[in-house]
Amino acid sequence: MTRIQYQECIDACIKAMNACNYSYVSSLKEYDLASLRESIRLDRECADICSFAVQAMTRQSPFVVEILRLCAEICERCAEESSRHELTHCHECIEACRGAAMACRLISGAVEVYA
Repeated sequence: MTRIQYQECIDACIKAMNACNYSYVSSLKEYDLASLRESIRLDRECADICSFAVQAMTRQSPFVVEILRLCAEICERCAEESSRHELTHCHECIEACRGAAMACRLISGAVEVYA
């Protein structure tokens, strides 16, 4: 697949990465930091894997299927954890993570067909 064919997934991953980074920083400013510990950890994990997935797609890594599947899994876990909190930044993160997970699953399935 080409970068153009990956573009929707790249955009979704960038959106999730930005939302997770924002949620991470915003969570660190909250009063009840202890209740957000797992969410903060997953925000970082998700932002990192989304960034890595974008890099893998743009350089057409031979491991792109595996990376996108892992990215989808982490994005879904991050969205699940964020849904436990009522904070606005968490809800923005949920939406972005679910979008990235869906895009990654669609592309990783399509890549196998072309492989």
